[in-house]
Amino acid sequence: MLHIIVCIKQVPMVSELPWDPKTGTLKRETAQGMMDPSARRALEAALQIKAGMGRNQAHITAVSMGPPMAKEILYEAKALGADQGVLLTDPRMAGADTCMTAFILGKFVTDHCPDAGLILCGSMSSDSETAQVGPQLAEALDIPAIGYARRLELVHDCVRVERHVDDFMELMEMDLPGLVTIDHAGESDLYTPRYVALGGVEAAFNAGDIRVMDGTALGLNKGFNALTSSPTKIIDVYSPATRKENRVLTGAVKKMVDTLFDDYGKIISSAMGKDLKTHDHEGDV
Repeated sequence: MLHIIVCIKQVPMVSELPWDPKTGTLKRETAQGMMDPSARRALEAALQIKAGMGRNQAHITAVSMGPPMAKEILYEAKALGADQGVLLTDPRMAGADTCMTAFILGKFVTDHCPDAGLILCGSMSSDSETAQVGPQLAEALDIPAIGYARRLELVHDCVRVERHVDDFMELMEMDLPGLVTIDHAGESDLYTPRYVALGGVEAAFNAGDIRVMDGTALGLNKGFNALTSSPTKIIDVYSPATRKENRVLTGAVKKMVDTLFDDYGKIISSAMGKDLKTHDHEGDV
């Protein structure tokens, strides 16, 4: 049986990105959350692999690291077809950067899922877009990895992956165990997430069998602190301010057009992608 681990993440709704100005981290416990779109595509890839292998030939474990409210996306994953949901949550894990997140996920896989054959992640999350957790997790587990997969299939004891990188279509094969990150939606998208049936959501919540593990269960030291242990340091977090400058042109029409192109011609040309010189010719106005 193939044990597939799918790393999923709860991210704030796009319209809600509350930052903690002191720590430079997202205040995930105060924002309405959803399953990261890229992680949901990774889950869809796992579900399709399981369906293609036949009954009882694959087992999907969806794992998420986050606050207690992240349980919601694990119920959603089970409603979609995952066999097991695991939440890694502890105040000591809060504020982890990608390196520390990969370390904690790697500890879970090594100690509690040693039979994992294939690990799937989204290529990048919508809240940070670093694209680092997948590769760093593969490094922590000392297994091979392929990023930005558009499609994948199992061939004997390896996985065949197709990806589009730098205007080249690549076909690669990798021995298992290994890790693959699933690319964002493309023109020939195979992993458009399926809808969750209402009955499936209700059944998943009623089952109530999401496994919750804290730092102690994972074997982390009592003094462990992900925020202070993370090598990434946030210098500053700010929202860019939009500045508007109004200018009123007066006088004859030709004079205003000449002034417009003289002062803003380069900006307009850059925005339109072509050189505008029509004002140099008579009869243009």
